[in-house]
Amino acid sequence: MAHRIFITSAEGHSGKSTIALGVLDTLSRATPRVGVFRAIARSTTERDYVLEMLLAHDGVDLEYDECVGVTYDEVRADPEAALAVIVERFKAVEAQCDAVVIVGSDFTDVGSPAELGYNARIAANLGAPVLLALSGRAGQGEQLGTSDARTPAEMGQIASLALTELVHARAGLLAVIANRADPEALGEVVDAIRAVTREVPVWALPEDRFLIAPSVRGVLRSVEGTLVKGDPELLTREVLGVVVAGMSMVNVLPRLSESAIIVIPADRTEVLLATMLAHSSGTFPSLAGVVLNGPFPLPETVDRLIDGLGSTLPIIATDLGTYETAVKVMSTRGRLAADSQRRYDTALSMFETHVDTAELTRSLGLASPTVVTPLMFEYGLIERAREHRKRIVLPEGNDDRVLRAAATVLARGIADVTILGEEIEVRSRAIELGIDIRGAQVLSPFDAVHVEKFAREYERLRAHKGVTFAQAADTVTDVSYFGTLMVHLGLADGMVSGAAHTTAHTIRPAFEIIKTKPGVSVVSSVFLMALADRVLVYGDCAVIPDPTSEQLADIAISSAATAAQFGIDPRVAMLSYSTGESGSGAEVEKVRTATALVRERAPELLVEGPIQYDAAADVAVAAAKMPGSAVAGRATVFVFPDLNTGNNTYKAVQRSAGAVAMGPVLQGLNKPINDLSRGALVEDIVNTIAITAIQAQGESTSLEAGESA
Repeated sequence: MAHRIFITSAEGHSGKSTIALGVLDTLSRATPRVGVFRAIARSTTERDYVLEMLLAHDGVDLEYDECVGVTYDEVRADPEAALAVIVERFKAVEAQCDAVVIVGSDFTDVGSPAELGYNARIAANLGAPVLLALSGRAGQGEQLGTSDARTPAEMGQIASLALTELVHARAGLLAVIANRADPEALGEVVDAIRAVTREVPVWALPEDRFLIAPSVRGVLRSVEGTLVKGDPELLTREVLGVVVAGMSMVNVLPRLSESAIIVIPADRTEVLLATMLAHSSGTFPSLAGVVLNGPFPLPETVDRLIDGLGSTLPIIATDLGTYETAVKVMSTRGRLAADSQRRYDTALSMFETHVDTAELTRSLGLASPTVVTPLMFEYGLIERAREHRKRIVLPEGNDDRVLRAAATVLARGIADVTILGEEIEVRSRAIELGIDIRGAQVLSPFDAVHVEKFAREYERLRAHKGVTFAQAADTVTDVSYFGTLMVHLGLADGMVSGAAHTTAHTIRPAFEIIKTKPGVSVVSSVFLMALADRVLVYGDCAVIPDPTSEQLADIAISSAATAAQFGIDPRVAMLSYSTGESGSGAEVEKVRTATALVRERAPELLVEGPIQYDAAADVAVAAAKMPGSAVAGRATVFVFPDLNTGNNTYKAVQRSAGAVAMGPVLQGLNKPINDLSRGALVEDIVNTIAITAIQAQGESTSLEAGESA
């Protein structure tokens, strides 16, 4: 029977989806198969956006239709029959999972006490303890409307009333989370609720304006509009205000505010053009979008003029009148959705900061996992990186993926970041994308002070090659050289690049400036291959085409050290097309010699070679081909004889076994520099930043140990 938790609230607009996402994320770290179940969905005609958002989480592998219990119509028609259907459909989901997050109803049109009571009955019948969400705001006002913070005493009273309903339905209370609470009174709110609930855990999440603000897409949906101009990517941006521009251009401009939606009558084209110019000028606030209201098409000349401006600002057209448009915009509710990165990152960061996730996991009776899924490994990377935050430089500040990754890294506290680029361009693009990189340092690679300093250092390093100061000054403005020199001079702890540059462009400066560690002759790479239940290390799959025996030994020793750094017990398999003494030939001898060199240089390592992949990975094959080996059948580090074999093998395993390949992780350098695939996704960049930060932590530890000695 799967562990389960039922999340319900005592009223509407409590921010239950934020809590559900945080709980789901927490459980995904603790157990391999996590499911979600929506007990009562809004309707069958429109998909439930909360459920869709939870199903989009990497830890969930279920289809939408199987995760829905019943609709409100079914509950109203026959509550008892609906309850039976909910139980039946939940059991089908539970059978596929180790833990299930159950989300209660949304208080759309039923009186609060009655609906909470019915949710409590569902929880009792599913045998699921309740995590009760309480709203710290009075009324249902959103960011564009009004709502008042509740006092701690009021929060205690609401908790008392809700607890009565749960007890009456015989539902067990697991914990309470007060959401949207007054940031200045979080401790008092927790104490007031705990006085009522006594022994159960109580946490409080503060009000955050971005979590409750509607998106431009939400406004588009509310006014039943059409996007006629602008970048669709910017529809996820939050709307923090509304300006009704029913006045002259001169009077509109002073009223523009940051991240506002501007409602403009469609026949006031001069106001539209002035608004767009203000948005682009840099001397006025950055706007979220424009809504043109009224049944008036843009004149052809104005349409052509707007196209010539090249603006990305979303412009929405609706046939509604000004008053009705303004009312619909003002009443648009914020939605926590997977495509709203800032909200998603903010929600997870807030949950991790204010909720004791270890205590929550223990309360559910989840034991330490015996397997490591890709998602668990990724979480482990993030937690390791957070322990001692490092500064990572990202040279490709003109790439949206890099900016989005930087926003996630900052929001989740993974690392500090420096982004290379012109500050006004980088920050303006981040604002347009609706992401928060305020915590990042943005540095121009043409900054005169840094160029002077870096050029002097590069001239010194490359003097033996005849490099002059003028040549050095030209070279160091290249973002890869600039970022590498930041790492070399201690202005950053590591660098991640390659989203828009070749591998050679990323790592060539490292060969010239960072150079290899003492005792290591070559820079090589590994991929961390996260399989369904474990993580393996593959090397070298990206750098050295045809390594010699000495280079293979270097690769093996470096790969074993990298494995240990990421919590993988290194058992090294030196791969070949034969096992043990069964084969001969130049390629086999190369691996045999490399294995002997590893044993000589690192006698503490468990290493076997030459060995075939099946003998290294499969216990049964190992028992037949190499019985008694401490590595055969249990290898964790796989060293390939050449780049052709390694690169094709990692890609074959990635595609056919569904493994998550993290890397290439460069090794052997004095300081961490890592390359990205030019097709890297945002999550790939985030993982690589975390990996680089952990490598930098290891370098710091080694340096401190050396200084102590």
